[in-house]
Amino acid sequence: MDINEIEAKVADLIEGIILTKVDPDTLLIESGLVDSLSAVDVALAVERQFGCKIPPTEIDVHLESVHTLAAFIAEHPRA
Repeated sequence: MDINEIEAKVADLIEGIILTKVDPDTLLIESGLVDSLSAVDVALAVERQFGCKIPPTEIDVHLESVHTLAAFIAEHPRA
């Protein structure tokens, strides 16, 4: 799966949780679109769908945007 496919799937996943359309570079946490509760929901959904676990201390880093989360997923393929 290439980065564009991952970004599309991540955007769909996040949009399903926050019920708002997001672009790859939309700042998710900084803009307030993703709060602490929805960040946990996103992290759990990523683990279910992509098989990679986001360390709790790094959630805010990897959920900066769809693009940063997709890059993390691409670097940590399903085990």
